[in-house]
Amino acid sequence: MSRILAIDYGNKRVGLAVTDPMQLIATPLETIHSQDLLAYIQAYHQREPLAAIVVGMPRTLLNEPTDVTSAVVGLVRRLRRELPTVPVHELDERYTSRMAHAAMLAGGLSKKDRRDKATVDRVSATLILQSFLNSR
Repeated sequence: MSRILAIDYGNKRVGLAVTDPMQLIATPLETIHSQDLLAYIQAYHQREPLAAIVVGMPRTLLNEPTDVTSAVVGLVRRLRRELPTVPVHELDERYTSRMAHAAMLAGGLSKKDRRDKATVDRVSATLILQSFLNSR
């Protein structure tokens, strides 16, 4: 089977997570610069064919768009155009950063590691992906 890739998009950094080949478990993959995202995904898809991509859609607590929402909508459009054979799913990502901090605290990460935004982005992407897997 193929893997599923999740994206926690930010204007500067993008957290990525991926499933195992059986699509059962989500694990953090990497944090990359947002400008390198499409090239990274295309190269990854060449090495490990993707069954789907899940993109966290940022919304406020009142379910309104955030300042990043339009960039994510553009990303989803580009992904669908560049990788037409790979389904792209959108998933509400409200609370993922807060849940990521709680998960890192429960996992015993030091305060210094919990402040590392790259780590938070990877954990957030993992939570987005696990939520998608649980909803299927």
